[in-house]
Amino acid sequence: MAENNKEWIKLWSEGAPGAQGNGDEDTPAIMAYPVNGEVKGAVIVCPGGGYAMRADHEGEPIALWLNSIGIPAFVLRYRVAPYRYPSALTDVQRAVRYVRHHADQYGIQGSRVGVLGFSAGGHLTASIGTHFDLGNPNATDPIDRHSCRPDAIIPCYPVITFKPPFYHKGSMLNLLGDSPDPELIEYLSLEEKVTPDTPPTFLWHTADDDGVVVENSFLFATALRKNNVPFDLHVFEKGPHGMGLGEQDPHVASWTTVCGLWLKKQQF
Repeated sequence: MAENNKEWIKLWSEGAPGAQGNGDEDTPAIMAYPVNGEVKGAVIVCPGGGYAMRADHEGEPIALWLNSIGIPAFVLRYRVAPYRYPSALTDVQRAVRYVRHHADQYGIQGSRVGVLGFSAGGHLTASIGTHFDLGNPNATDPIDRHSCRPDAIIPCYPVITFKPPFYHKGSMLNLLGDSPDPELIEYLSLEEKVTPDTPPTFLWHTADDDGVVVENSFLFATALRKNNVPFDLHVFEKGPHGMGLGEQDPHVASWTTVCGLWLKKQQF
């Protein structure tokens, strides 16, 4: 990732829960991409990578696109394999709380924090949209007093289910290990966990994605509909998995235009 002299901001000053060392990959962090002038909300970006790595083209370029439409962004360095569940979810929950706690510093509204992610990062995005809490008012750490419920989520060609026939087996094994607990498979098959409290959602996918099949987005959209959660679903005819901004295909690239309009509608 081209960092342009930017610095990673640690989400825990004394080390993350369950950290196995103190290197970069043990240290969840965000990189801030602020916007000058009057803004409303901000979006946390979760690059994909099968819970094994984080793809550069789904990090900073996405933050810069959000900046170009007037929205501050934060790229999240969440923990990946050999870290297992719940590390990544704990990291994104902490990121939402951290941004809310420092909203005044970043010049944003703490009531408008969204999460956007790709592929396995889309699973992480949908995870925080279905597995969140409203904060612990008695927490010693003031950051933990904030809610980690996002105000909007944007899963892009996301992994949603951990159940066959539509699951992405690699992401599941990297997150849960070689012999996944059936209860965790159920808990993290997110089409089963949508409630009326799930945030408004923007989904996009390509119909012929052979990395993470489009049925993942269909499953989540169907669950959102059943629970009366507002959502957009955009499926493009053709395009390989992992397109990011989609600049190589003008048709797919239009997702950013529609998503930008949707974010404005959500008061970002």
